[in-house]
Amino acid sequence: MTKPAIIGLFIFLAIAGYIVYSTLTATRHRVNVCMTFNGRTECRTAAGTTRDFALRSAVTNACALIASGVTDTVRCEQSQPVSVKWLDR
Repeated sequence: MTKPAIIGLFIFLAIAGYIVYSTLTATRHRVNVCMTFNGRTECRTAAGTTRDFALRSAVTNACALIASGVTDTVRCEQSQPVSVKWLDR
């Protein structure tokens, strides 16, 4: 192998290693959230780098299935979850 090929291979492996590492360590917090809106209940699990991001993601995912339209979605996302359960990573 030539010197440029070895350097290119090293750079490729370094970038691939970083992507794998960042993907595996990105989900530090997992949460299961149940939301109730207009008589419907939906539970969703989400993960995130922070507790707040994981919680917001789970609420958004649950509300997407039980609210219709922008106004209802906003109202659902601003309501309190019925249950919040933090999960081990």
